Amino acid sequence: MPNRADVPALASRATGAPASPIRGLLALTARPEVISFAGGLPAPELFDATGLRAAYDRVLAETPERVLQYSTTEGDPALRGAVADRLTARGLPTEADSLLITAGSQQALTLLATTLLEPGDTVLVEDPTYLAALQCFALAGARPVPVPSDDGGIDPEALARLIERERPKLLYVVPNFQNPTGNTLTADRRRAVAAVAESHGVWIVEDDPYGELRFEGEPEPWIASFPEAADRTVLLGSFSKIMAPGLRLGWLRAPEPLRRHCAVAKQAADLHSSTIDQAAAARYLRDNDLDAHLARVRADYRTRRDALLAGLPDALPDGSTWNRPAGGMFVWAHLPQGTDASALLPRAIEHDVAFVPGTPFFAGTPDTATLRMSFTGHTPPDITEGLRRLAKAMS
Repeated sequence: MPNRADVPALASRATGAPASPIRGLLALTARPEVISFAGGLPAPELFDATGLRAAYDRVLAETPERVLQYSTTEGDPALRGAVADRLTARGLPTEADSLLITAGSQQALTLLATTLLEPGDTVLVEDPTYLAALQCFALAGARPVPVPSDDGGIDPEALARLIERERPKLLYVVPNFQNPTGNTLTADRRRAVAAVAESHGVWIVEDDPYGELRFEGEPEPWIASFPEAADRTVLLGSFSKIMAPGLRLGWLRAPEPLRRHCAVAKQAADLHSSTIDQAAAARYLRDNDLDAHLARVRADYRTRRDALLAGLPDALPDGSTWNRPAGGMFVWAHLPQGTDASALLPRAIEHDVAFVPGTPFFAGTPDTATLRMSFTGHTPPDITEGLRRLAKAMS
């Protein structure tokens, strides 16, 4: 009998990309008795299940032969039109043909990595940044480099220096209520970032899943709205945080040549996003007032944020600091210098409470004393109880 050959190895990009520690953490905290501040999950009790069920019923009753069939890669025309109208009403004139419907904004990011990045390319990111973006860039074989960031977002002067030194292909930024920090990029810095990208020839990927979850203050302009960067900025959006994540629907707004190539990449990935889900989302937007629904969601989330902020002084060790986000889903905290948040997590889980250590969100040297806490998944009484448990775990 001939000798058996070894099974071929996996691609280096597959073995080199780290698994998400947050997904693993969610499995550990799935016990119903655990009060978890770890997952960035919208509140399920606030989903408009009645309105969504009615939208599915209507499209299935009216055009079952269409909504159960294959459809175009670019997306349902009615849904693209509705998204374009919402963006235009919020100050960013948009045509439906400039949009590509995706399986959440996460797929949009993957399509951009496929279309724009070669192995070895450099990508600039905030410090810290969205963990799944780091995974996406790693799978593309790209090298993420962090840009110094503070409560006002990335530092444009540091960005310009890094562009000159690193020659990156793109800059990835979450400008509104950033994940993980909850910080918002200031208007002055947005304009400066646009100018830097114009002068140095860099793509900007502006990921905005949280922009419509503002509790206070006035919205900042999109980077894509500045003429300096209009031809090199890709805006990503999602229905996950404003309607329901189970729909897995997002969108990509890009200059035409790039949007067209992203559509080809999507054809290779999945042909198109779910026909029936797109049709139901479009019908929901036609028959319901999403802005009124979001007003209720924002009001509820604000009370949850306030409950978390009110309890942190007693829950975290003396010397800890944290921010006060004006919207979104996250609070970013710093424990006293020298503390390792990851080492404290097992003790917290023993007390049936959880958070996410900040370490995985850093592309460079991590700040081990940081942690992310999501306030959207629990009511104020549960938040108060969770913080009481956290205080015991950290005492």
